[in-house]
Amino acid sequence: MTGRVMLSFAILFLLLIERFISNSVSERALWLTAAYFFLAVAARLVLGPQEPKRAPAIHWIFTLGIDMLVCGLLMQWHTSADISLIPLLGLPVLMAAALGNFTVLIGTVLGAFGTLAWVTLWPHGMNVNPQQVLQSVLAGMGFLVLGLLVHQMALRLSGEEQEGKKSRAAAIIQSQVNALVISKLSDGVLVLDQEMLVHSANPAALDILGLDARSSLPFSLDSNPIWQPLLVMAKITLRRGLPQTADLALLPQGGSPMGVHVRSWLTNAEAGLALDRGKGHCVMFLQDLRQVEAQIRTEKLASMGRMSAAVAHEIRNPLTAIIQANALLAEDLTDPQAQRLTDMVKHNADRLRRIAEDILDVARVQRQAQDNALVETLPLDEWSAECVHDWQQQDRSLRVLKLQLQAQGIQVGFDRDHLRRILVNLLDNAMRYKGPHTDSLQITTRSGSNGQASLTVWSDGAPLERSVEQHLFEPFFSSESRSSGLGLFLCRELCERHGAVIGYQRAEMHTARGRVSGNAFTVLFKRPVKDRSSQLGQANALVV
Repeated sequence: MTGRVMLSFAILFLLLIERFISNSVSERALWLTAAYFFLAVAARLVLGPQEPKRAPAIHWIFTLGIDMLVCGLLMQWHTSADISLIPLLGLPVLMAAALGNFTVLIGTVLGAFGTLAWVTLWPHGMNVNPQQVLQSVLAGMGFLVLGLLVHQMALRLSGEEQEGKKSRAAAIIQSQVNALVISKLSDGVLVLDQEMLVHSANPAALDILGLDARSSLPFSLDSNPIWQPLLVMAKITLRRGLPQTADLALLPQGGSPMGVHVRSWLTNAEAGLALDRGKGHCVMFLQDLRQVEAQIRTEKLASMGRMSAAVAHEIRNPLTAIIQANALLAEDLTDPQAQRLTDMVKHNADRLRRIAEDILDVARVQRQAQDNALVETLPLDEWSAECVHDWQQQDRSLRVLKLQLQAQGIQVGFDRDHLRRILVNLLDNAMRYKGPHTDSLQITTRSGSNGQASLTVWSDGAPLERSVEQHLFEPFFSSESRSSGLGLFLCRELCERHGAVIGYQRAEMHTARGRVSGNAFTVLFKRPVKDRSSQLGQANALVV
């Protein structure tokens, strides 16, 4: 469209110059050219820079049709024998060949033939000049060949453009997937160039390097002496052109050494040979050896758990016999010293039995698959109040708490014995560390805006140490020597089995002394069912 404006302006300018010099240009030719210029400008402003339809459409008539009509009229009205205006028909032919389909091209070429025939034959009738006819036929054939060649080139360019767009879209998607995968990797990933500039680093790598996750890229690996081992390994990799593997130690100032397992590759290395050592990048994978050791410990704990379950199963039967024998023996003893000994045996035997039962409960929960077909629904407030009442009956003078039930009418999908076990475990733990006040221990049930219920057990105990908080729900971990370390782990396993989530946080609660900070363990249930009718179908539709 801009080309049409420029061409029409050039024709108008040249005709004005010719009229000024030789006065051989008719006024109607000038008025036609001026009108064509203003029409081209108006079309450029109205249509704008947009891609036209390749198939036959109305806009081709207002562009290519007007171009050929103006060219035909100019050739009719411009009588100068020294200037040929036939090449002006090349513009609509080129536009049709480049921007239209084959039908538009053939239609435009036929229009050019018609225009040439009209200009050649109409004014002269039978007294035509054979040279003009031959010139018009050759011009028309030239337009046809030119249009076909340009059309084939345009089709090829259009196909390559579409393939390029597809490749670019695929590359963008692949880069996004790669960035997402790399960002979620537990291993650190660094990409360095020959100048030791880090162009890409995922959050795990920044954490290993001791940098903030929002650190700007690129940065030089040579800027911090702590990273010197990584710098040396990257240089060795780039110099040798071969992958490298090593266990390195990073020594932060004032801190303990950090062991890192490092693997490095070149981006342009194949079969151990660097294709272009001057332009390759070094990719380094960093693995924190502390995480490896933690994984090994977890696997060991799992093995110990299986072995402990087997041992607990074998211990339970003789332990039961010991308890029964001790009870029979206590009935026949009258000596106070002997009674104290039997009480001691009974107390420790009961403790061993509880530990064995905890271990077996964990083993049972881990073996049980999700049984969505038989999910019991419980009224959260009523069942919580019943469990708390039973728990308080064991020692009402000491087991004092504040109960806040704010989830009236909410049903949760949970096994009643499992929910009782979770609540009792949390209450026993809170009882050990709570203060002496009547509201030092609080139980709260709530219902969120989306209908999701929660149960919170809060006590005003001292904050947990960082090392203890990190391992709260791990098996066999306890801050007390007399505990099995399975209570909270069992709570987490039972919650996961029923689609619930348990967590710990430091929170403030309202008390008679004002707002007091304490330890809060919260169970977030599935979204509740509305009533007890159709329990199976509604339980199957529960959403976390």
